[in-house]
Amino acid sequence: MRLSTANTYDAAIEQLQRRQRELSDTQLQLTSGKRVNRASDDPTAAARAERALALEVRSVASQRAVDASRNAMTLGEGAIADASELLQQAREAVVAAGNGSYSDAERRSQALALREIRKQLFDIANRADGSGGYLFGGQGAGQPPFVDTPAGVQFRGAGGQTDVASGESLPVTLDGLAAWLQARTGNGVFETRVTTQNGSAWIDAGSVGDPSTLTGDPYTLSFSVSGGVTTYTVLRDGNPTALTNVAYQSGQAIEIDGLSFAITGVPADGDAFEVVPSTSTLDVFAVLDRIATALETGLRNGGQITQTVTHALRDIDGSLGRMLQQRALTGETLNRIDGVENRLAQLELGARVERSAAEDLDMVEAIATFQSQQTGFDAALKSYALVQKLSLFQYV
Repeated sequence: MRLSTANTYDAAIEQLQRRQRELSDTQLQLTSGKRVNRASDDPTAAARAERALALEVRSVASQRAVDASRNAMTLGEGAIADASELLQQAREAVVAAGNGSYSDAERRSQALALREIRKQLFDIANRADGSGGYLFGGQGAGQPPFVDTPAGVQFRGAGGQTDVASGESLPVTLDGLAAWLQARTGNGVFETRVTTQNGSAWIDAGSVGDPSTLTGDPYTLSFSVSGGVTTYTVLRDGNPTALTNVAYQSGQAIEIDGLSFAITGVPADGDAFEVVPSTSTLDVFAVLDRIATALETGLRNGGQITQTVTHALRDIDGSLGRMLQQRALTGETLNRIDGVENRLAQLELGARVERSAAEDLDMVEAIATFQSQQTGFDAALKSYALVQKLSLFQYV
């Protein structure tokens, strides 16, 4: 086989160029610290690294969403804590107003304190989250979700909560409607009310004696005073019951269909009370308004004042219980956020490890390869220089 001088030179130059490319590629790998800098370097490894990078990016984005939820829930828990403290203050004011030695003026002073507490609670209900929204905005509100109208406080948002836009269902708002306006009335099962109160008798909050016998029907209790004898009659949804013309004893428990409540004091003829099923309509603002209005009303007897205090404490406790329930839910959410954050951190770490395994460079091996390639390139370059001198023109 005959080889021309030009062909030999071309083959040598091509070999030098190939070695130079390999040396340049290895040098690029050493500089970047990556074995795969282009998809053509290793298509399979490049695909693995791309999938790992996508997973890492998703994890980082999800972590930002988790941070937003954590911030909102932390602020929300603080707001609920502030509201709970104010409700405790309201409870103390009501207890003080029940002092038998208090005058009407002193009770009006407590009513004024309750109205100030209501204003503070209203401000908390409309507290901003620092990012253009509101903590109790429900499913989103571009304006304060609660509006104080002559008819009472109205919720202008949408009930529920807004979740972060990620794979994890984490809230960034609290359900303001449920927190502030939807506590259970009465004792949570039924509610005792005053229909007519001319005497000094008052009814307590009651309790459930036998849950299995509850009917869910409304009951009315009316008093009759004749010849110095006081009796009462209980109707169930307007129909007679076994408790008809029963002799009244102050403070004695009245039990019917699993319900138990007591009436204390001296009722007047025609005084009436009712017991109705509880509903999720207890409005903390309406509660404070109602209590303050009752305390501002003067010239009432001891039974009427006691009734106001009894129902006030019941309703404040119901509202406070709802707040504490919302705080517990917020705490559970924060615990769940911790778990999600740990899971995302592990996922991100796994993605980084996978990406590193796919594209990172073994520096020791790469340095050895680079030195070997550099030695080979230098030797090839010197060989080509010697071969290039093997020409007739060198002897002429």
